[in-house]
Amino acid sequence: MPPKDPDSSRTPESRSKSNRPRAIRRLVIWYRRNAAVTSLVDTATSSASAAGTVAGSVANSMLQPLVFDPLRWLQGNTDDEEIQDADRLWVAVDGMGGDHAPGPILEGCLEAIDRLPLKVRFVGETDKVLKAADALGLSERLDQAQAADHLELVASGPSIGMDDEATAVRRKRNASINLAMDLVKKGQALAVYSAGNSGAMMASAIFRLGRLKGIDRPAIGALFPTKDPGQPVLVLDVGANMDCKPAYLHQFALLGNIYSRDVLQVEQPRIGLLNIGEEDCKGNDLALKTHTLLRDERRLHFAGNCEGRDVLSGAFDVVVCDGFTGNVLLKFLESVGSVLLGVLRAELPRGRRGKVGSAFLRSNLRRIKKRLDHAEHGGALLLGVNGVAVIGHGSSKALSVVSALRIAHSAASHGVMEDLAALQSSCD
Repeated sequence: MPPKDPDSSRTPESRSKSNRPRAIRRLVIWYRRNAAVTSLVDTATSSASAAGTVAGSVANSMLQPLVFDPLRWLQGNTDDEEIQDADRLWVAVDGMGGDHAPGPILEGCLEAIDRLPLKVRFVGETDKVLKAADALGLSERLDQAQAADHLELVASGPSIGMDDEATAVRRKRNASINLAMDLVKKGQALAVYSAGNSGAMMASAIFRLGRLKGIDRPAIGALFPTKDPGQPVLVLDVGANMDCKPAYLHQFALLGNIYSRDVLQVEQPRIGLLNIGEEDCKGNDLALKTHTLLRDERRLHFAGNCEGRDVLSGAFDVVVCDGFTGNVLLKFLESVGSVLLGVLRAELPRGRRGKVGSAFLRSNLRRIKKRLDHAEHGGALLLGVNGVAVIGHGSSKALSVVSALRIAHSAASHGVMEDLAALQSSCD
C-alpha cells in the first residue's frame, strides 16, 4: 500500500500555496512586513514578473511624496482652475535659444499658457518655428493659442548660437534674444526668458535694458532646494562675475534681499556670506571685507557667514558669493541627484527581491533627483538689470520652460521692479 500523501487532506488552494517556490514565499513575507500592500502582494505572488508590475503601480500611486512649489502657490492658482484673460501678463521668450530650440521651447510655452496666467510673445525665425511645430504635432495648439491672443509670433533674424561670443549681440541686431529684450524695454512684455547662450543673454540685457543705478555688475541668482521643500535658498552669483570686489557682493546681497522678500514672500530674508567658517575672522581678503560691509548694512538682515554644508540647511534665505565659487557650487549640486540615485540603486538588494524593491522606490528616487537638480527648477534670474530676465538651462525642454516661465511671472507680478527702483533712488 503506497504511503499516504501528506497533502491529500488539503484543499487544492492550500496545496498550491505549499508548492510555491521558497523564494516567492520569502518575498511575500518581506512585503507583508515592510509595506502596507498585503492584498496586492497576494496577487503578485503568482510570479516574480507579476510582483514587479504591481510594485511599480503601487510606487506610482501610493509612495510618491508631495513636493510643495512656493512659486506656484504665490501665483494663487492651480492647474485645475480656469485662468481669466484679464489676469494674464505678457512674457517675451527667446524662441531660438537653447540646444533643442525652437520646438521644445514652443511646447513649453504652450504648456505654460495652459497652466499659468500669462501670454507669450514668442520671438524666433518664423519658418523654423512653424516647421518645428509641425514636426512635434503642435500646429493646432499653436493656432488655437494665437486665435485666443495668448501667443504671438514675432519674427526675428539669424539667431545667436550657443557657441557664439557674447559680442555677437552687437553684430546680430535682429537676433531673437535682442528683439525679446526690446519688448521688455518698450513695455510690451514684463519679463524675458531665454535658454540660449548665457553670455549673450547677459550682454543683451546690459546693452538693451541697462544696469540699475548703483549696481556695478548684474548677478545670476539660482534657487537651490533645501531640506524644506517649501523653502528654497537664493544663491548669487552663480556664474556672471568670476572676479568680484567686496562692493559687488554687497550689491548682490541687496538684490537678493529684494527678490527673496517680494517673490518668495520671506518677511525678513536671512542673508549669508559663503565662507570657510562661521567666525568673523575666517576667509580670504574678499570675504573679510565683504563681511564688514554686510554687517554694517541696515537695509538687510545679515545672518553671518555660511559654510558650504549650511547652504542647503534652510538656515539662510539668500547666500552671496563670487561667480566662480557659485558656479562650482551650482555644477556640483547638479551632479548630486544622479550620483545619489546611482548609490541608492547599488545598495538595493540583488536578485528578485531587489528588482521588486526598486519598482517600489523608482518614483521616489526620481523625485529626489529632481529636487536636487537645479536644471529641474527651470532657470536662474539675472538680477541687477532694469527688467525681469530669466536664464534657462541650455538643455531645457518643455517642463523646464514651464518652470522658468513660472519664475518669470512671479518676479514680474510681485513688485520686484518697484522695489528695485526704490533701491536706485537710495543710491542717488
